[in-house]
Amino acid sequence: MAGRDGRRRSVLKMRTVAGQVFLLQVAIVVLLVAAASTALVLQGRTDSDREARNRSVAVAETFANSPGIQAALKNPNPAEVLRRPAEQARERSGVDFIVVLNTKGIRYTHPIPDRVGKKFVGNLKPALEGRVITEKITGTIGPLIQAVVPVFDASGKVVGMVSAGITIKRVSSVVEDEFPLLFGSAGGVLLLTMGGTALVSSRLRRQTRGLGPSEMTRMYEHHDAVLHAVREGVLIAGGDGRLLLANDEARRLLDLPADIEGRSVTDLGLDPDTGTLLASGRTATDEVHPVGDRLLAISQRPTDQDGGPPGCVTTLRDTTELQALTGKADVARRRLRLLYDAGSEIGTTLDVARTCEELTEFAAANFADFATVDLAEAVLRGEEPTTVVLDMRRTAFSGLDEDTSLYPLGELIHFAPGVPMSDAIVNGEPILVPDLAAFSGWHKQQPDRARKLVDEEGIHSMITVPMRARGVTLGVATFWRSVTPEAFESEDLSVAEELVARAAVSVDNARRYSREHTMAVTLQRSLLPRGLPDQNAIDVAYRYLPAQAGLGGLGGVGGDWFDIIPLPGARVALVVGDVVGHGLHAAATMGRLRTAVHNFSTLDLPPDELLWHLDELVARIDQDEAVDGADAGVTGVTCLYAIYDPVSGNCTMARAGHLQPVLIHEDGTAAFADVPGGPPLGLGGLPFETLEVHLPENSRLVMYTDGLVEDRHRDIDDGLSLLRRTLADQARRTPEQACDAVLQALLPEHPRDDIALLVARTRVLDGAHVADWEIPADPAAVGRLRADVTRKLTEWGLVEEAFTTELILSELVTNAIRYASGPIRVRLIRDRSLICEVSDHSSTSPHLRQAAGTDEGGRGLFLVAQFAERWGTRYSAQGKVIWTEQPLLGD
Repeated sequence: MAGRDGRRRSVLKMRTVAGQVFLLQVAIVVLLVAAASTALVLQGRTDSDREARNRSVAVAETFANSPGIQAALKNPNPAEVLRRPAEQARERSGVDFIVVLNTKGIRYTHPIPDRVGKKFVGNLKPALEGRVITEKITGTIGPLIQAVVPVFDASGKVVGMVSAGITIKRVSSVVEDEFPLLFGSAGGVLLLTMGGTALVSSRLRRQTRGLGPSEMTRMYEHHDAVLHAVREGVLIAGGDGRLLLANDEARRLLDLPADIEGRSVTDLGLDPDTGTLLASGRTATDEVHPVGDRLLAISQRPTDQDGGPPGCVTTLRDTTELQALTGKADVARRRLRLLYDAGSEIGTTLDVARTCEELTEFAAANFADFATVDLAEAVLRGEEPTTVVLDMRRTAFSGLDEDTSLYPLGELIHFAPGVPMSDAIVNGEPILVPDLAAFSGWHKQQPDRARKLVDEEGIHSMITVPMRARGVTLGVATFWRSVTPEAFESEDLSVAEELVARAAVSVDNARRYSREHTMAVTLQRSLLPRGLPDQNAIDVAYRYLPAQAGLGGLGGVGGDWFDIIPLPGARVALVVGDVVGHGLHAAATMGRLRTAVHNFSTLDLPPDELLWHLDELVARIDQDEAVDGADAGVTGVTCLYAIYDPVSGNCTMARAGHLQPVLIHEDGTAAFADVPGGPPLGLGGLPFETLEVHLPENSRLVMYTDGLVEDRHRDIDDGLSLLRRTLADQARRTPEQACDAVLQALLPEHPRDDIALLVARTRVLDGAHVADWEIPADPAAVGRLRADVTRKLTEWGLVEEAFTTELILSELVTNAIRYASGPIRVRLIRDRSLICEVSDHSSTSPHLRQAAGTDEGGRGLFLVAQFAERWGTRYSAQGKVIWTEQPLLGD
């Protein structure tokens, strides 16, 4: 760099301001680049460790909680089952290894096969205690983070562990890749800064080099020219309060004469406030003062600061037009605020009428004196209007006074063709009537009512806006002003359109919701039981409560269900189930499963076998929906199935992922039945087990869904304890009273899930209603049986049924003697019908067929089917039972 004498200067010996600024900027850029590099390195290390811990924990927890992991750990060869899923999960998740361990720390899986079966290296104690642990270690593949996560069974016991690990190098490579970009960008910025600074410094030197008197004179001349050319008034006053200088703009704004210099600022003919400000010399910033027909923003500063001459400098700006623009901006700001508030106060519910009320209430409080909304009847029913209609019902009304001549709430209004309101509805365009007193056509709707509105009630301005959504006219909103003196303007029309447009979207959403809600509720009601079946086995009461609308999905429609199904032999099946989720999909799935339970129950299957068939059905439903490309399959189904026999008093139960039922004994104690737990339906692979208990007469069996005991404000264990205590207090009450007491004690204020509750009180058929015999395998015993049966039926007063019963039992017992093995038992049950049961130790079931004319046999079962109202076969662990039912002719 050359000096004035042409010699090179050292950069470090620069004395000019431009050179020093240049060096300072270069130094700052270098320091910023160094600091950014250091921060990136430190942050990269911290982020690498944290990312490695988070990813290893997330992968380990996901694999530990994946479906089938518990079953795989119980498999005889868990290593073979888990090897491929673990490797697939490792490749997809990007970790370096996923290792499944038993509780002794022996590996079941490892990316390196020869390490399977060897001891895991790491701290396993916290995982065995049920906690997640992460460690930073240095392994054979380098520094890494590994996490160990416990695997729990259904009872909460640790049955295994899953470890996932990832090297620090893998996650830190992303940060290291950013260094070239950082250093490249920093170098580019440094070069640009150095070049720009050099150019500025060079220009400064050129502009200040060799400055002489003539150049200084020219500079002052230019300064004076600029002073008088600017569009801002400038006044300079001395310490004695006399005016030293006034530029052309100040003379124009203050209307000053030509010889004003030298006069006192108090002699300028200004208003007192402005004159006092100029004479005081005090500091002021943009103080607005009226001067003539102008509004001037005045700023003033003393000149004696930093050793300057005494006096002050005053600047004047004409803000008359700015004030007008500011006023318009304030109006626009208020309107934007109005629309913002409307967005939070209109459409808070999915109710058509309430949304209209929110619009009228908001408009009457912030925009108009009265507001009304009229909707088409189809919209109120949840339907979509197919054509533009002129008959509408007043749905909402708000205003200063309810006693007006406006149409009352609920009245059906016919908008006459040709009036402005009808044209607005038909054309979809809003109308503005700023002066109602002119009666420019709007009054033709009802002239007498219009005269009263204007002359007596003082309503003077109106805006009517069609309520349209998705190209369909839903109704019309009208805004009126009476007390407010200002008439509606064109700007108000745009605000009204925006208000109505927002409300129309909410009304349309509410309309569509109402339609879908009605459809869903109709579907759900058609799928649930509509009454109790006729049976004598139990006294039963039930309650079904959907989730609160808006909290539990589509209006509370869900997948909980219950059933009471009469079975042969005076028995009854009790079912409670829960399809996870809400809406039409859950309700439809519930209906399919409920129908399936009815169909499976006709096969007279034991509870565990019925749940097995139901599990297969849910799995097939999931497969079918996956093939069809459905958005979601059955996300979870639980079920509890129980069969109660009033003859023996035994109850057999099985459950699939459902909560335990409650048994209330005769002594008033309540306890949860220890029904073996099975997986939810649809998982497959595991058998279901049954629990058989004896229930004396007047025992209670209580079945329910999780919505009763689980709530976000209450832990499920607390809910179960409260349920048991409540039922114990209701041990002597009827099932109906027990249902009411349970709901009163446990029902949440805002149920977020469906609730199904079933309370059954057991009955027992005594010996007066049951008779049984053991028959030897001798054809001669059939005659004795007929005689015994006839005597018993005569004792029961069923003489008319004796012949048919003898015929049925003769055929069934003869077939048992001929084809079956083991002891043969015959039982008669007098219930709502006469039930005949023949049991043997054979598992071969007879089949109904049409015998040919040359056949010697094959007609017995055909005769039984003709004389009995119903018949069938059920299997037991000892053999089978063939049963028939006959109506009681005397009843």
